[in-house]
Amino acid sequence: MRTGKKTKVKEGMVEHLTVGNHIANFLIHACLIMVAVVSLLPMWHVLMSSFSDGFSLLSFKGVAVLPVGKPTLEGYRLIFRDSSLWIGYGNTIFYVIGTISLGFVLNVLGGYALSQDTKGRGLMYAFLFITMLFSGGVIPTYMVMNSLGLVGNRFVIILLGATQTFYLVFAAKSFSAVPVSTVEAARIDGAGHIRVMFQIVLPQARGMFFITVLNTFVASWNGWYEASVYMASDKTKWPIQLFINEMTNANVNFLETATPNYSRYLIQFAVIVVATLPIMLAMPFFQDKIEAGQLQGGVKG
Repeated sequence: MRTGKKTKVKEGMVEHLTVGNHIANFLIHACLIMVAVVSLLPMWHVLMSSFSDGFSLLSFKGVAVLPVGKPTLEGYRLIFRDSSLWIGYGNTIFYVIGTISLGFVLNVLGGYALSQDTKGRGLMYAFLFITMLFSGGVIPTYMVMNSLGLVGNRFVIILLGATQTFYLVFAAKSFSAVPVSTVEAARIDGAGHIRVMFQIVLPQARGMFFITVLNTFVASWNGWYEASVYMASDKTKWPIQLFINEMTNANVNFLETATPNYSRYLIQFAVIVVATLPIMLAMPFFQDKIEAGQLQGGVKG
């Protein structure tokens, strides 16, 4: 068998790669490694800096591959002894759970309604696309929330971050991709809209909804602007990001004191680790669920 013009030669279940294939694989892996290093190196620098000695790190130049000076946990001790951090954690967890729960319900209901062949579907799509192009602005939104009595209420954070137009359109397209024969068979068996929605089409679009849940989780965990607008004076309702911003700003001029505590220089690194660690821990869970949902949706019964 002549193999000069072929990239792969199959013998049974074995594939033999040519020199060109090996070179291409090497270049692809090299590029992926470079991207991984560029992405992970700043995070590693922040992590190692948070464990470093404050005085040594202050004069250090370059990337901290290992803790600079004597390893210490002083940065974490300074931020965790502040009770406001725990209040912020509790508020953020509450906002994340509420936002994801409400957003999931809205995305499922809205996406299913938009996926149905109804007379008003075109008008609803036009309305949604207009909201994607034009925003009401901060002041009109504040006036609406104030008229509803939601200013200073925790629910305003959940309501504003629950869903987006893109999520609704994404959900509608995912529901529309479910085979019509599957839906018709369920309706012949007597299934109504609720059963079709949650037992037929939703399991086949599970991977899509994990993507929206992941994006909602990240946006809600990192959110701070809405809280700074609608509950600026009530620190008991602040999310962790606002407390972190306050800690960082209060720590800017620590060198101007008569006897500076150099460990305070570590706060800016420690708070970044504390704020991003939950997201990093949650990513593998969402990745597995997304892949499982895609696999399930691609298998026909």
